[in-house]
Amino acid sequence: MSDAQLIARLQAENDALRAELEETNQGVLALYAELDIQAEQLRQASDLKSRFLSYMSHEFRTPLGSILSITGLLTDELDGPLSQEQHRQVTFISTATRELSDMVDDLLDLAKIEAGRITISPAWFDMLDLFAALRGMFRPIVDVTAVDLIFEEPVGLPRLYTDDKKLAQILRNFISNALKFTTRGEVRVSAELLGNDMIRFAVNDTGIGIAQELLGTLFEDFAQVDSPLQKRLRGTGLGLSLCKRFAMLLGGEVGVHSEPGVGSCFFVIIPLALAQENVDET
Repeated sequence: MSDAQLIARLQAENDALRAELEETNQGVLALYAELDIQAEQLRQASDLKSRFLSYMSHEFRTPLGSILSITGLLTDELDGPLSQEQHRQVTFISTATRELSDMVDDLLDLAKIEAGRITISPAWFDMLDLFAALRGMFRPIVDVTAVDLIFEEPVGLPRLYTDDKKLAQILRNFISNALKFTTRGEVRVSAELLGNDMIRFAVNDTGIGIAQELLGTLFEDFAQVDSPLQKRLRGTGLGLSLCKRFAMLLGGEVGVHSEPGVGSCFFVIIPLALAQENVDET
């Protein structure tokens, strides 16, 4: 083969390779364009969902508040005495309304988080005050059940610098779930240091427990445990998902250990002091 023929062949191969690369580049650009379109569609869908949840939640709050006010007036018998059956029916209405109100609050929190409008307000506080507030909140429930709610005294633990309301909401959800699914024994709330800069809050119960194959999905949106108690005790399935998101906003994480028939331990681990960037991001 002569030099001219070799050069011609190499030129042809080079042209073919260039054409192939150009075709590949066009395909990559088309793929990027399609991905951008899909990402924008997902963003718009997420924004619409968040706005819908926020609007719906606000619209539900007023009538629910009115129903609770009316049931309160009826229970207090301000307009005359009620029969035992009427008291039972009013209690049923009040309970159902509070459940729906809790669902609305969960949906509103979810909409705020997804829209990036949740506010983190850290401050210094003592865990004794946190535990005292939670104890008082659950006292009316515990007084009518056979389950003991125990708060281990946080002896020797330092003050925290974080959003106490978000932390309380996480623990309140853990405790509420534990009391729902524990028919005997106790629910125990504790706190312990992990290293020099982290703290672990745990809620242990002696309830029905959860199968291992279900633990991986517990903190997902609308996840619920399939059990006879779950069918009787309704909920949104958003509580634990919100706990996970709140914990992330506080620079921490949530987790669970459980054994069917023995009980469960839900925990949250957060820094003793919330980093400034966590506050700025919100």
